[in-house]
Amino acid sequence: MTYIKTLAVIVSTVLCGSAFAMGQSATSADSNEDGVLSLAEVQAVYPDVTEDIFMTADLNGDGALEDAEVTSAQEAGLIPSG
Repeated sequence: MTYIKTLAVIVSTVLCGSAFAMGQSATSADSNEDGVLSLAEVQAVYPDVTEDIFMTADLNGDGALEDAEVTSAQEAGLIPSG
């Protein structure tokens, strides 16, 4: 029984990890459900986020915000956290 519970926790973590890391509002902004946020998705929820702010938050420069980048941007005050 312990093995099954452990497996269930691991599967849940893998499937839902990015949703918890990004927070509810950031997750709901991911309209195409690809696990990252585009500039358009961020601006749909937070219209005050400019392209310059988005590019600053996009630490790896790939044109999308991953969960860690969203968290960092929220902690830095670039993107609202709620």
